[in-house]
Amino acid sequence: MTVTLHLRAETKPLEARTALTPTTTKKLLEKGFKVYVEESAQSAFDIEDYRKVGAIIVPTGSWKTAPRDRIIIGLKEMPETDTFPLVHEHIQFAHCYKNQAGWEDVLRRFKNGNGVLYDLEFLENDQGRRVAAFGFYAGFAGAAVGIRDWAFKQTHADSENLGAIEPYENETAMIKDVRRDYQEALKKGARKPKVLIIGALGRCGSGAVDLLRKCGLPEENIIKWDMKETARGGPFQEIADADIFINCIYLSKPIPPFINNKLLNNPNRRLRTVVDVSADTTNPHNPVPIYSINTTFDAPTVVVPTTAGPKLSVCSIDHLPSLLPKEASESFSRDLLPSLEQLPQRDTASVWVKARKLYEKFSAKVGRTSKL
Repeated sequence: MTVTLHLRAETKPLEARTALTPTTTKKLLEKGFKVYVEESAQSAFDIEDYRKVGAIIVPTGSWKTAPRDRIIIGLKEMPETDTFPLVHEHIQFAHCYKNQAGWEDVLRRFKNGNGVLYDLEFLENDQGRRVAAFGFYAGFAGAAVGIRDWAFKQTHADSENLGAIEPYENETAMIKDVRRDYQEALKKGARKPKVLIIGALGRCGSGAVDLLRKCGLPEENIIKWDMKETARGGPFQEIADADIFINCIYLSKPIPPFINNKLLNNPNRRLRTVVDVSADTTNPHNPVPIYSINTTFDAPTVVVPTTAGPKLSVCSIDHLPSLLPKEASESFSRDLLPSLEQLPQRDTASVWVKARKLYEKFSAKVGRTSKL
């Protein structure tokens, strides 16, 4: 059975990543797939590179009227302002299985159109491990923003905030920028920061550690915590005693908060920057309950109101890997490829069967709207 994939153009502002790169598109075509690729003003990849490998190029947004037998693949969620029923099978991140705000509205669109959601976050192998994730580059980019914000505070007045950030051409360019800011802060007399990472043993935490090492942070200044260190339950004084805190956990169940206002409103607090890579902003069990909005590339940090101690900011960008869109996309798409190759057998292939059952479980909890 020939499977037809339709790569939709991303609409989330500044989202330059993609679920299919020219490299993986070529491999799918060689396997007998048919692949349509939408023109995109945001993608880090040139549309001509898709054309060269044999993909069929179509206009932006054409997935909406595409034949129903196409599987629509993308990354981030679609605009909240869109409410029309979804009639296709969709592969994407949907953020609606952990009680996030608006999850019922998202699933209702699929239910109204008799569509299907295969959530990329929940594509798992038989061992329960995600088949593909952006975690490494999320942690890598998050640590980069963390160091840059900490360094900014050493060289600027408290009335100023870290300015807009933009995607980098490659990892080398990112490291160059971060090392520059870090060294400038040290020249101004700042002591080398202590960085505490929770979830340090996972993909995301590993990425954060890698960035810190490549930027010259001493090993003894990188504090690596995981389940063993957090088993006693928060809040943790050690976070307030660090200069930078990077949260890299995957939140799968309610846990005590890692930090609270009592620790923050202490004149002896050392903490200046929090990077919540997990960005469970709307999750009622967010273990970093000190902010309420997702930050953006245009305004990467938000100030946390405190009554004592130094200025504190949070970075809660929920698409951090977009700072390295090409490398992050190639890594993710390469890991996703073996599962995509199983799409002709998606009625029996466990990774797709489990994803569909999860969709059916949650969509059963919401009703249809009266207007279809």
